[in-house]
Amino acid sequence: MAATPTESRLLRACRREATDTTPIWLMRQAGRYMPEYRKLREHHPLLTMIKTPELACEVTLQPIEAFDLDAAIIFADILPPLEGMGLHLRFAEGEGPIIGNPIRTAEDIERLRVPPPEETLPFTLEAIRLARAHLDGRNIPLIGFSGAPFTLAAYAIEGKSSRNYAQVKGLMMGEPAAWHELMTKLSEVVGEYLLAQARAGAQALQLFDSWVGQLSPADYRAFALPYTQRALAIARQAGVPIIHFATDTSGYLEAMRETGADVISVDWRVDLDAAWQRIGEGVAIQGNLDPVALFAPWEALKQRAQTVLEQAGGRAGHIFNVGHGILPGTPTDNVKRLVDFVHEYAAPSHD
Repeated sequence: MAATPTESRLLRACRREATDTTPIWLMRQAGRYMPEYRKLREHHPLLTMIKTPELACEVTLQPIEAFDLDAAIIFADILPPLEGMGLHLRFAEGEGPIIGNPIRTAEDIERLRVPPPEETLPFTLEAIRLARAHLDGRNIPLIGFSGAPFTLAAYAIEGKSSRNYAQVKGLMMGEPAAWHELMTKLSEVVGEYLLAQARAGAQALQLFDSWVGQLSPADYRAFALPYTQRALAIARQAGVPIIHFATDTSGYLEAMRETGADVISVDWRVDLDAAWQRIGEGVAIQGNLDPVALFAPWEALKQRAQTVLEQAGGRAGHIFNVGHGILPGTPTDNVKRLVDFVHEYAAPSHD
């Protein structure tokens, strides 16, 4: 009898249940490092690929066809939810995402809509349904995702990537009432979007907070954590595991435990065993190979992967991943060898 999706390694690890080997998937596993993806990009702009369900499904499946991964993640981007709120998004070659009408005033925040995701993001929900149809017979679960309220606020306010986040922090510190209104709206948009993805078929959800590491621990607790909690409380209605990923947050890992996520994903700036001890054994952990290690010669990459696995110690609840997304130019042969090595690695049991 074929295994059911709930028996997959990834979902069992999210629930801290025993698995036959360590599950592995890789952030940005569908993307620019794969020749199949680059071939598609020659003919389609990025937003077109995201907003065409058949293309998004095809890209989602590309790494599943190429490597023995334990999960697929829907091909999308964290920023389209901002379009539905009334912001203008474009991707500029060499610059990344640009918001054409960034938030600058309390009046800008008041004008933001909070539409249902079925109205503004139907393409990703349909891509999830298409991908599930391809994955179900293979016992590979599909992960849906969203940007976290703080990271979406940062893009919406700065209008693009930033070095010091002066506009974001200026609004946060100088106009706390406006900040609260913005984050309340964003937490609802994020939570409902995650919930809709699960209802469309996503079997796990990941919340990306890529920029929140710019905050002090006190500011994280005051200005970001409550809104992450609210978004995840909405998403939790779906009853699927939730992974929370953020970068450069070793200063407040303990607070991240309070988000309500089932899995905390950590980057390479903290040792995995130390992070797990701080977070607590009641939560699963994901990570945390430096993605640049995938450019190293195989023996050096293998040693670094083994270190991560040794730090996990064979405990139930470890999901192997990179500590941020796979980088363009990553050798695909190293990706394949890494995935196979993680599956073949046998650590002493650690209770």
